Amino acid sequence: MELRTVGGTDGALDAAATAQFVAESLGPTPLNGRSLCVIVPDATRTCPLPELLSAVRDAVIDRVSRLTVLIALGTHQPLRGDALTAHVGKDVSDDPRVTVVNHEWWEPSALTTVGTIDADTISAVSDGRLTESVNVTVNRLATEHDVCLVVGPVFPHEVIGFSGGNKYFFPGISGPEVIDVTHWLGALITSGAIIGVRGTTPVRTIVNRAASMLPTERLCLALVVGSGSHDPAFMAFGVPEEAWAAAADISAQVHVRYLDRPVRRVLSLVSERYDDLWTAAKGMYKVDPVVADGGEVVLFAPHVTTASVTHGDYLARIGYHCRDYFLANMSRFADIPRSVIAHSTHVRGAGTYDDLNGEQCRITVTLATGIDEATTSALNLSYRDPDTVDSTVWATDPDTLVVPNAGEVLFRLH
Repeated sequence: MELRTVGGTDGALDAAATAQFVAESLGPTPLNGRSLCVIVPDATRTCPLPELLSAVRDAVIDRVSRLTVLIALGTHQPLRGDALTAHVGKDVSDDPRVTVVNHEWWEPSALTTVGTIDADTISAVSDGRLTESVNVTVNRLATEHDVCLVVGPVFPHEVIGFSGGNKYFFPGISGPEVIDVTHWLGALITSGAIIGVRGTTPVRTIVNRAASMLPTERLCLALVVGSGSHDPAFMAFGVPEEAWAAAADISAQVHVRYLDRPVRRVLSLVSERYDDLWTAAKGMYKVDPVVADGGEVVLFAPHVTTASVTHGDYLARIGYHCRDYFLANMSRFADIPRSVIAHSTHVRGAGTYDDLNGEQCRITVTLATGIDEATTSALNLSYRDPDTVDSTVWATDPDTLVVPNAGEVLFRLH
């Protein structure tokens, strides 16, 4: 299939232009009599999803045998009731011709196995960091439709380089095996070495290999939106690998900002789209590269009251530590999913650990959230009362970077 694109790094595509591109892309696609599963992000990704889904529905509903919208949760919490309706749009949620479902990652019967990536391949891709095989399990709806269409945005990402594309399959609608392997590999490489890296990173290679095992035809409508905006600046349609690559090239220009020197402190004003630390921590990942050694990242999110809605018990047990701490203590955490450990290392950032000196982290990570001081300390993070934070005052400090809508734009040094 030939790649189609519209837009660029400047300006935005209005609703009419977006709908036209969707119609012109899906119109020639052979869908008559075939079933279509549309895989979309959850509420932690910014995009005009209701408008996109309405355009997709209008373009295919008279041709497909059935239309399913599957929300790629990864291991996030499901969307229910009014939140689900708002996310996909009432126009789609109330349409009896469309079935809308969450990816039930917690339900084994919702998953099926499509193959195995052997240990030699994992070892080669990971440069020997991992030497294990991995079963490729995925939401069975992806195998029970003739065509899967990914619809979603691309941003710099701490585990894989840039999000989007086949990542909506793995980990978006996958089982735990690929999630654990890919997230732990990303942690071993470290967020600082992989976030915003263009091209096919080792993690992306595993994700693409897993996606190639799906028995269905895979298509992708990838888009790039401006930070704080729901309007696409760029859209690409084609096979996932090509559509994602085109969008990632644009995201690398739209979503990466460069500073001339490191800063002592960053105040990340975390969007309310992130409702726990598991997701709000993007405000750390995206600014970590510009913080000077010994500096501090303050995550300002009074609306966040828990470390993780779905993984809170695990995080209460292990807290937040650097990668080397876990590598020295893996036997203690053998029953903890490696995706949870990976999250912990990404939040805590770079550091070292040995028996003599203990854990020495590069920077301080401070929560100015709705999580109380005792819980924050127990998680091995620093605490600040959010009522003491005045972003307008902090913005006058030349050694402080204040980042509104934190979590989407990646900051780097020239």
